[in-house]
Amino acid sequence: MAQVLVAPDKFKGSLSAPQVADCVIRGLQAVDGSIDAIAIPVADGGEGTLEAAQAAGYTRVPVVASGPTGRPVQTAYARRDGLAVFEMADVSGLGRLLDGRLEPLRASSRGTGEVMAAALDAGCTSIVLGIGGSACTDGGAGLAQALGARLLDAHGSQLPAGGAALTGIDKVDLSGMHPGLAGADIVIACDVDNPLTGPAGAAAVYGPQKGASVADVAILEQAMQSWAAALAAATASDLSDRPGAGAAGGVGLAGLALLGGSLRSGIDLVLELVGFHGRLGGARLVVTGEGALDAQTLRGKAPAGVAAAAAAAGVRTVAVCGTSKLSRTDLHGAGIDAAYALVDLEPDVARCMTEAATLLERLGQMIARDELRTRDRPLTPGQHRIQ
Repeated sequence: MAQVLVAPDKFKGSLSAPQVADCVIRGLQAVDGSIDAIAIPVADGGEGTLEAAQAAGYTRVPVVASGPTGRPVQTAYARRDGLAVFEMADVSGLGRLLDGRLEPLRASSRGTGEVMAAALDAGCTSIVLGIGGSACTDGGAGLAQALGARLLDAHGSQLPAGGAALTGIDKVDLSGMHPGLAGADIVIACDVDNPLTGPAGAAAVYGPQKGASVADVAILEQAMQSWAAALAAATASDLSDRPGAGAAGGVGLAGLALLGGSLRSGIDLVLELVGFHGRLGGARLVVTGEGALDAQTLRGKAPAGVAAAAAAAGVRTVAVCGTSKLSRTDLHGAGIDAAYALVDLEPDVARCMTEAATLLERLGQMIARDELRTRDRPLTPGQHRIQ
């Protein structure tokens, strides 16, 4: 009996990671019902992290929290014993903006802090936060406020929400921080190394992606500089130049400076959370994937992380995708033995998006025939198979 681990990320705009895994498994088993296929949906620490934890058996705990512009949203964290897993994208992300309207100057991370507070209130002592996909550039100020920090202007008044308001910050009062933080182990899934400010900082690099104009970026850059100075005064340490401090609009800095958190690769962290490594021992093949295999895939995205873990255990990996822009050399270098793309079955990209489920089942059938029936012998060093 062939054991196959199906560990894809989402196909953004089409299918969630669990749906992708289910489609591939249906295709595999349509060819050979004896294939023991195990779905292990994954994510890279951004959108889909919460769903991956739930699929791995974590309990979903609903929470009502503030969206990026203050409107309440229904979100959740995933819990196993004293460990809570949640993602910024699900509460403070671009997908939570009202009518999709970008708010670069006033979007806040407050809801992310509210979810963390809920987990701490429930007795969780380990927190895993995925910070990809945020809608805000507020340096994590909103998160800090939700956890008890007071951000004051020169008159002693508390600042309103949003990154732009930080241009007026004078003092950070940390005396009311949530008591649960003192005994909590906080890990932040982060795959970028941007500092908080400067040409490679949160405002300059990611502000435009969140709707910031040239003038907005200048305001947000000044705000992040003021925020960094106020935080340094409050904590007696300036971590704004630390790699990753600019992640998620500066939430990386708040995680480091205020929460005492550590930054880790998103996919490596998720693979640990879902128990992927423990499943590799009996596996003959791993199927991973995401909507597009491209240069970003090679920089810490889920398929590359899955393939690296599988290769370390001596298990071959193939990938499913909508499209692939990677060369054979790129794929082989990432440990991906073969790439199966929807566009190879249906050249119309729009139809690939709408008919992804059916096409993925067909790719699963192809993988069963190509990889499990005729490729029993392991690769010798230097060999690779690319479709």
